[in-house]
Amino acid sequence: MKEETHSKIMEIKRGFRLLMNGVTSRSMRDKGLGYKLNWGVNLGDLQKVAQEYGKDYELAIELWKEDIRECKILAALIMPVEQMQPEVADLWVEQTQSQEIAEITSFYVYRHLKDAALLAYRWLSSDNDIRQICGYNVLARLFMEGNAPDNRGINEFIDQALAALQGGSLPVRHAAMNAANKFASLGDDYQKIFYNFFSRI
Repeated sequence: MKEETHSKIMEIKRGFRLLMNGVTSRSMRDKGLGYKLNWGVNLGDLQKVAQEYGKDYELAIELWKEDIRECKILAALIMPVEQMQPEVADLWVEQTQSQEIAEITSFYVYRHLKDAALLAYRWLSSDNDIRQICGYNVLARLFMEGNAPDNRGINEFIDQALAALQGGSLPVRHAAMNAANKFASLGDDYQKIFYNFFSRI
């Protein structure tokens, strides 16, 4: 790690102490959201910190390595998405331990990647809840932006979403239904498919 990057990380950590929200931090611990450190800093404050540092690939990579909630969120906020390779995205997903981080990284990073849809479909087929949550969140955003899947993508999405909605964890079911609703918003043909397959769930 470069000395400049190390200095920035130490400065960022000191800043987290000033922004700490003890009530939020305790609430997250009570819900089982375990990190080595969790300052309970809200997303709005973290976005302001991100603006101070700007997009910085090396800093994002090093922040992600910290087992600290705020470091991982900040890593997502400052990651220049055009520099992130699919294998790094896979690594981040593999190392994600909470639904919160899965949703934030999907929104700020994964959905913007060149191969976002391919990654999302691969994550859907995993038996890991976090991977599935990331996959459904990415597809939901892509559908919202009008990115319609081809026939193969439609079939794969339907198969995986139906399986998720009929089993799996509550967060996965929620993410799958959200993506299904966004799928229906793509147009009349997609809405018909939605009602044919998902309305009975």
